[in-house]
Amino acid sequence: MNFNQSQIDRIIEMAWEDRTPFEAIEFQFGIKENDVRKIMRSSLKESSFKMWRKRVKGRKTKHQSTTYSNRFKSKNQKANRTK
Repeated sequence: MNFNQSQIDRIIEMAWEDRTPFEAIEFQFGIKENDVRKIMRSSLKESSFKMWRKRVKGRKTKHQSTTYSNRFKSKNQKANRTK
């Protein structure tokens, strides 16, 4: 789990977004929810981390398997790019 600062910043940004599921972070960066939690814990102040945990704990939109979404997805997103 060696990420540069811009990757860590993006992981944190995605983790704070309500509608970005942990599965999207895993797809883009190859890390599980527990690893995201570790990054958040080490990168944020304690009070910010606790606020984030309280916010995402049990939130259905953070887990793709429990969420149906037909939101627009840009072709520029990594998940939609063709190789």
